[in-house]
Amino acid sequence: MKKWIPLIIILVIAFGIYNWAVGFNNSAVEKQETAKTQWANVESAYQRRADLIPNLVNTVKGYASHEKETLEGVIQARANATKTTIDPTNITPEQMAAFQKAQSGLSGALSKLMVVVEKYPDLKANQNFLELQSQLEGTENRINVERNRYNNVVKDYNVFTRKFPAKLLAGMFGFDPMVLFQAAEGSENAPTVDFN
Repeated sequence: MKKWIPLIIILVIAFGIYNWAVGFNNSAVEKQETAKTQWANVESAYQRRADLIPNLVNTVKGYASHEKETLEGVIQARANATKTTIDPTNITPEQMAAFQKAQSGLSGALSKLMVVVEKYPDLKANQNFLELQSQLEGTENRINVERNRYNNVVKDYNVFTRKFPAKLLAGMFGFDPMVLFQAAEGSENAPTVDFN
């Protein structure tokens, strides 16, 4: 019986390590899938904004057709934003920066459009325009909420996979850190408002 004790100890230790590795892997997979799902929610919110833009542009065009440059800028920014996509299984900082740049370009174009709208009181009173503007504002809020939720679940995943001793297994099993949304460059500066 004494000769079996070292073998039993080795088997118990091996079984414990196996259970720990399986538990880590399953938890990491769950957290990673949650982050991917949340990324899909972020993209869905951005898509909703992109879907509202053609109707908004068409409504504005009816009142402000000579603002062609601004309207074309919005359409081009929308095209750039919708063609910039990211694979949530392999988001790199460069991909995230490109995605954020395209989305910021669209936000900037929409801001210019809203400034143009100020020149047209009839347009500002148009019920269709008011509803589209309200939906767009709600969508912008939704985008912010979904980005914050994404950052929270990615933080949870990153912390889980980077703590010791889980960090040892994360590298072996291919659980790389995921990229967070960062504030757009220059967003720390207050915008300049000029009504001239």
